[in-house]
Amino acid sequence: MWLAIAGLVPLLALIGLLGWGLARTGGKGGLLINSQLGEVTIRQGPARPFSLTLMDGRPLALEELKGKVVMVDFWASWCIPCRQEAPELEKAYQKYRQRGVEFVGVAIWDSRSEVLRFMQKYGVDYPVALDEKGVAAIDYGVTGIPEKYFISRDGRLLRKFIGPSSEGQLSSVLDELLARP
Repeated sequence: MWLAIAGLVPLLALIGLLGWGLARTGGKGGLLINSQLGEVTIRQGPARPFSLTLMDGRPLALEELKGKVVMVDFWASWCIPCRQEAPELEKAYQKYRQRGVEFVGVAIWDSRSEVLRFMQKYGVDYPVALDEKGVAAIDYGVTGIPEKYFISRDGRLLRKFIGPSSEGQLSSVLDELLARP
């Protein structure tokens, strides 16, 4: 009987925690998926440096991209909003890649094989890394996915968007950042 009670207490605590979270978000949020969408206010300043290994094995350090406008997208292959926006991101990347813009996809909470399958399925051509330990995601304060961070040519974090973005939204932000000196 004590064994049954000992097993039941953690289960009830988990159910209570999930219920509290559901009530707190009004039923609109879920674990790892953001309930707030669109641009959020951030403290602008130097972007947190990161060094990751791209899916093709090459190293990538954020500081190597100084001089370009950079969009860092935190996502996962199992994330439905990430799947929905993948074609939009790729269209925007193709439109801006020759204009001094670089996209960096950072897959989190995922497996290498699923990330590669996702990239092939959606024709992802921009650099993608797998953040297996979640270091970059934690440094950037990622609370769910997808989240996009926009960094100026001089390495300053300027804007953050939560949730999927359309090509039009991306174009608007990128045009604004490209117009900056």
